[in-house]
Amino acid sequence: MSEYQYYEFLAVDRPLTAAEQAEVRQLSTRARITATSFTNEYHWGDFKGSPDQLMQRYYDAHLYLANWGTHRIMLRLPCTLLDPKIAGRYCVDGQVTISTTRDYVILDLTSEDEAGEWLEDAEDSLSAIVGIRSELAAGDLRPLYLAWLSGYGVWGRDEDAFGDEDEEEEVEPPVPAGLGSLTAPQRALADFLRLDSGLLEVAAEASPALPEVKDEARALATHIAKLPVSDKDRLLVLVAEDQAAGARMELLRSFRPDPDDQHGSGSRRTVAELLDTAGARRLQRE
Repeated sequence: MSEYQYYEFLAVDRPLTAAEQAEVRQLSTRARITATSFTNEYHWGDFKGSPDQLMQRYYDAHLYLANWGTHRIMLRLPCTLLDPKIAGRYCVDGQVTISTTRDYVILDLTSEDEAGEWLEDAEDSLSAIVGIRSELAAGDLRPLYLAWLSGYGVWGRDEDAFGDEDEEEEVEPPVPAGLGSLTAPQRALADFLRLDSGLLEVAAEASPALPEVKDEARALATHIAKLPVSDKDRLLVLVAEDQAAGARMELLRSFRPDPDDQHGSGSRRTVAELLDTAGARRLQRE
């Protein structure tokens, strides 16, 4: 099979201006570029641009695929909606990393599997996954836990994935509620990052059920009615400036509970405990 790479970027919160599209065009004459997207495929050669710099300057989401087994997702959110310190709890060296700019936190999620089968229609994955940005902004930390679990789950495919055996004693980060009832974007993320379903099943046992919400629409309306007029005016200006997605995320973030209140209170498990339990159950099923 010849070399194949796929790049896709999305501008979700704010479309690119004509000048910005012209700047991006200088990086590729063959790319399909609109005010909200950048897509290109390579069967030889490499992309001249830097995904990290493009995410810092222009885009809110990025997907990268290579036929040698690399799956990569990058997501950019305002620091006001996702605390970098909270996101940092879910980092895994080489698999889940974060970087920050003055205004943004950028998540970088990677899965490597040289021996794995090609995921059919993987190029369509970003549209299915990008919804986790709004979930994270609203305080739902399940996507971060899924990425962390996938990062250490590499051990199930490659015993040499991590050189330091002490990492087996790494304790899991806070376990968010609702791991047993993932949303569609979260399931798409888990599939893209090759998260083993058996490992997820073990991890979800320490995850409490999501709190039942009665008449959320009325509760949200009440919350909006109590907002200061200055906040409502600022959100309306964002909508008028074609930044409705950002306004929605900010509004929902102020409405949802604090992320630190959305995880289980039980004892934390080590990476080794999670992997060993999942492995033992796999052998039992076989």
